[in-house]
Amino acid sequence: MDSGAESTEEVEGERSSPPTGLQSPLMARNPSPPPDTADGEEEENLDAIGETVYSKHWLFSTLTRLIHMVSEHSELDAEGEMQLPDEDEEDLCRVWDMAMDKDVAGFLQEFKATEILLGVIAKSRCPRLTEICVGILGNIACFPETCLTLSQNEDLCAVLLLLLGDADPPTLLETSRLLLTCVCQKDVSAVWLQRIRQQPSVCSSLCFIMCSSTNTDLLEKVGELVENLFDLDEELMRSWVTAQPSEEEEKDEGEGHLNVASCLLEAAKQLRSESLKGLEIYLHALQLLTTIDEGIEVLSSPEGPSKAIWDFVCDVVCKDFCQPDDLPVVLQEQKTVLLQAFAVLHALYRCQNQWGSQSDTSLPLIGSILRVLHFHTEGKHPASSKDDRKDDQLQALAEITAEFLSDICIQISKDTVEDLVKTGYLTEKTSLIAASSLVPDYKMAFQHLQSMLSKADPQMADMVRKQFPV
Repeated sequence: MDSGAESTEEVEGERSSPPTGLQSPLMARNPSPPPDTADGEEEENLDAIGETVYSKHWLFSTLTRLIHMVSEHSELDAEGEMQLPDEDEEDLCRVWDMAMDKDVAGFLQEFKATEILLGVIAKSRCPRLTEICVGILGNIACFPETCLTLSQNEDLCAVLLLLLGDADPPTLLETSRLLLTCVCQKDVSAVWLQRIRQQPSVCSSLCFIMCSSTNTDLLEKVGELVENLFDLDEELMRSWVTAQPSEEEEKDEGEGHLNVASCLLEAAKQLRSESLKGLEIYLHALQLLTTIDEGIEVLSSPEGPSKAIWDFVCDVVCKDFCQPDDLPVVLQEQKTVLLQAFAVLHALYRCQNQWGSQSDTSLPLIGSILRVLHFHTEGKHPASSKDDRKDDQLQALAEITAEFLSDICIQISKDTVEDLVKTGYLTEKTSLIAASSLVPDYKMAFQHLQSMLSKADPQMADMVRKQFPV
């Protein structure tokens, strides 16, 4: 399967800070270290956490105050929503930022902060407080040692998975970030995947977010989580794509069961104009579904979302990317998302007889394929990139578009070829591009295209024959 999991180094880049838009005016920037509480340099050194300037005493007193605050609220009004005082919010946001430091994260673990924060989350009646606590845990999890300790707490893991059903977007964002961080750490990945497989609500919660949220950051992070889950665990992907609605879902969902493929599509639609990165993530997740038989079965079903996915991805490819007036360098910028998009379309094309012809979109799609191959040919001559991975992606894009073109050309009709010539998609230049892409590995497809071209435009066919006398 594709290697989509993030490395440890990349995971560490997922540390989060309190979002400025949700802070008080005093917290519009990253907070300064807590004030010194010790007198004298020696006492300061004893009170400092590791090599930092952060105070053990201040951190201890802040978390202790948090415990008392939540306990008092539970005793006085267990059901009412709790208001987090500005001063306490600012101090907790300081802890959130401090947890980005490895020494602080280690100290928090030694101080049993995981258990403390779990207790607070369980009792919290304040969405902002829950968000902050999960955010602190997310930063702690960025380091392999502390992530391992955190992941051994089964109660915490169970609570975090249930939090995916929360109604608060900021809490969902921090929960998704924390789960993604853990799933991508090789030492704990297996245990998290097992827990997620055993908790059916995870699939339904993520599906609900993908099909209903308009929050770009949340959709991106949930998409990354689903993408990595699918990439790391084929069995989990198989179980999700074939999941049937429970009795509760059948009663609660007036519009029917939320299937994974349709929800991925809805999220991709939402992100189309908002985030190229997010669109790429969801296209890759859809592409991963096409790598298993169960995914193909769902996408081949006349009642499934295949037609809707085809129409959407076709529209994205033909209207958003690789336009006629673009320079070849644009292909370099769009190569990854184009690779995912063509992979999805190619897989759907091969099973399209199950759910209807795509004649209405075939011309612009063929035009886009020819344009990609043309751009790739023009881009071969400039100095190659120092990043070999980028070159590999361009080569993979060229290969998948050539194979896609072969599948189309092996059964292309004379009328379609005539329409391609009339609309300007097939010119002398692009016909030579098509021929050069097909001749090495797809001679039968080239011969059929050449036969239809001879009937549709004999002059162009003669020109191609002279260049490629196959």
